[in-house]
Amino acid sequence: MQVSGFKDLLVWQKSMDLVEEIYSVTKNFPKDELYGLSSQIKRCAISVPSNIAEGSSKKSTKEFIRFLNISYGSLSEIETQILIAQRLKFLSDECAKGILENIHEIGRMMNGLRNSLKNKLNSEHRTLETENA
Repeated sequence: MQVSGFKDLLVWQKSMDLVEEIYSVTKNFPKDELYGLSSQIKRCAISVPSNIAEGSSKKSTKEFIRFLNISYGSLSEIETQILIAQRLKFLSDECAKGILENIHEIGRMMNGLRNSLKNKLNSEHRTLETENA
């Protein structure tokens, strides 16, 4: 399948699902966490697909990789925040486990995409070197 835009990227689609999941579970957080952990985890969740989308719209493979790195950082933040929510008993162990599995799947997908883009970048670089030799 030919990818024509960020909406066609499975990693973007999965990260959008994660945003929905995060919004759903944070509804049950204590009300005094509205501007604390709840707000922070939502911002990080939104950052993941947003940076994938922004990076894919760049005309440079190198820039896309940079935005994927930012997105991966946000994913790591979400993982930490889910573990914090679990420790504070805002999330059940079962709920946290499900979210963490989704986070790890998205992370693997992101790593695969980054590696693919790095290979493309290296191939483009080798082609330029051959043409200039």
